Order: sequence, then C-alpha cells, then structure tokens
Amino acid sequence: MFTLSSPPDGFIEDPFPFYDQLLDQTPVCPQPDGSFLICKHADLSAIYRDTNIYVSDKKTAFGPKFGQGSALYEHHTTSLVFNDPPLHTRVRRIMTAALTPKALARMEPGLIDVVDQLLDTMPREPDLIDDFAATIPVQIIGNLLDVPMTERGPLRDWSLAILGALEPTLTQTQLEQGNRAVSEFKTYLQDLIARRKATPGDPDTDVLTRLIFGDSHGELTENELIHNCIFILNAGHETTTNLIGSSLALLHDHADQRSKLARDPSLITSCIEEVLRFRSPNQFGNRETTRPVAIGGYEIPAGTNLHLCIGAANRDPEVFDNPTHFDITRHPNRHLAFAGGPHVCVGLTLARMEGRIAIDRFLKKYPKFSLSPSRTYGRRIRFHGPAHLPTRLF
Repeated sequence: MFTLSSPPDGFIEDPFPFYDQLLDQTPVCPQPDGSFLICKHADLSAIYRDTNIYVSDKKTAFGPKFGQGSALYEHHTTSLVFNDPPLHTRVRRIMTAALTPKALARMEPGLIDVVDQLLDTMPREPDLIDDFAATIPVQIIGNLLDVPMTERGPLRDWSLAILGALEPTLTQTQLEQGNRAVSEFKTYLQDLIARRKATPGDPDTDVLTRLIFGDSHGELTENELIHNCIFILNAGHETTTNLIGSSLALLHDHADQRSKLARDPSLITSCIEEVLRFRSPNQFGNRETTRPVAIGGYEIPAGTNLHLCIGAANRDPEVFDNPTHFDITRHPNRHLAFAGGPHVCVGLTLARMEGRIAIDRFLKKYPKFSLSPSRTYGRRIRFHGPAHLPTRLF
C-alpha cells in the first residue's frame, strides 16, 4: 500500500510515475492513520466544490501535529487556506478587492522591471533558483505589502520554514524552525503594521493598508491580519518559485517545445498552463469530511482527513489526452493546480502573470541557456520544484 508518511524510494525525487500507478490501481488509497489519498480529477473537483461536506478547517488535525498553542498551530489555523466561512469570506473578499485586473495591470511594469534587473545583473553561470526564480515572488509580494527593500532579507527563509511544516511527517528540527519562523515573522509584522497605521499607503496598491482598514463589511483582528500577511507571502513565494523553476527545467529538457515557443512567443500563456498541469507547484491539498461519504467504493467516516493529490489529478487520462506528454499547445487544459471552488487560489492571476513575464523575458535574453546535470529538486512531498538549477547562459 502506498503511504504518504513513508513513501517508496524515489517518490520525493520523481513522484509522477507513482501517481500514474495510483491512478491506474488505487485512485482512492486508504492510509494507516485512517486518512485517504484521493487521486482522480473528478473526485477532487467535486470535493473542492462542496464546502459543506468537505471543510478546510484544520484545528483537529493540526493540534496533534504542531501542539495546541504553538506558533505553527496558531498560524496554520488562522490563515486563509485552512479556514472556512466566516473568516475565509472576510479575508478573501478584502484580498480579492486588492487583486483586481486593474490593480494587477498597475503591477505589471514593476514586475517587468524586477525581472529585467535580475536578467541584466545575472552571472554567466547562475543558479536559476537562487538568482532568479526565488527572487521574483519575494520582491513582488514585498511590493504588494510595501515591505521596505532593506527589510526583505529574512522573508524567503521564514516562508520555507513555515511551509515546510506542512509536510506529512516532521522532524523535531523542522518543528523548531517553523515555530521560530512564525514568531519572528509575527514580531516583524507587528512593527510594520504599527508603522503603516501611522502612515497609511494607497489602499488601491498597498494590500497591507487595505487589510489593516478592512472594507465596508468590517476589519480583521490584529491576529487575523498578521497571520494572513504571513499567508500572502507563503502562498505566493514557494509556489511561484516552483512554477518559474519548473518552466525553465521543462523547456530545457523538451527541445521540441522550446523551439515551438521560440517560433511562436504567443504560446507563452498556454505554456505556463501546461507547466502548472505537468509539474504542479503544490502537489497536495487537504479537506476533512463532516459526515460519512462514499468515494471510489470506500465508505469514509465523518472527521476523516483527505489528501487531495493535485499532481495525480492533473495526469488523469480521463481528463487529459496523453497526460504524460508535455505539450505547450494543450487545449483545453482543465488542471487543478490552483485547486477549485470557493478556495480557488486568490492569487492565481498574479502567479500566472509572474510566470509568463519571467519565462518570456528570460528566453528572449538567453534563448540558448543550458542547465547543468547537477540540478537538484526540493526534498518536499507537498511542494514540488527544482531546488537548484546551475546554468550556463548564452
């Protein structure tokens, strides 16, 4: 039996053959702890849409995992992604109002400037993660919250430590690092929020100001505000880093698709969608059942944790023709990289814009880049993407 808590050798490096096997043999896979791994696209889509039977609240699951009262428990039970209405509704409404098409259009020139500056100052043999992919979302989210440039140094490490605590199993060191990161991030944000209250920014462009002062329906408590600022950085950081890194790796490895994109740069939009499907930055979501349900021939009790395998669902042959083939012209492409239903990723348009601009401008400047064989991938189950991409630029 496949178990997330003790995956087979090779899974972390390359989970995709295992997903294909699960889809073929055990698309609903019981786990030793009583949870279930769900792999079919149709099942995930139905679960995402039904917020009455399948809830996002993780207080019951995260109590034993992080310890009641810990900094990680406080954060992951307060942030948008692991909450249901009414908190989810209030926070999402404020965030959505700050990420309108008009607001994103105003952000695009700044994003282009960030990307171009990185490209112009890049060493001839860069690591495309450290020197490019990971830097872009930190700067963009920093701009979104108007974090001073001189104060952005710790943001990436805090994010990695906090998100790393969402892995199925944790070491004591990971727990300690995650709790410390939440505490340090909270302390920093308390000071930043106090400064912003004293000198508010433009709520049309400064998401932190918008979050502080709320909307006509009310405001967030300070604790809700702090943890959802942490969430904004975390949600937009590692996933976008993975999207950009995976795009570069896949285009390098699939010369035919790289050539196709070079001949027709308008394919960049469908290229990003195919990367999202083929190498979803976030491989797993979670829900908890509120009443007994039947999925894939299994009777699943109320209170059961479901691991929603986005990476497998995006390779489901019932939905995608030739799903193991990387095809930048794929259409339609009904992937679930951004989840679905009321919890569909609030930053999906921003993430797509970052991926599109980063890859388009990189390829125009360095069309013949060559990755080193010494690339490595992150040692994560929930999140997937290159950790290091040593490269030669031409």
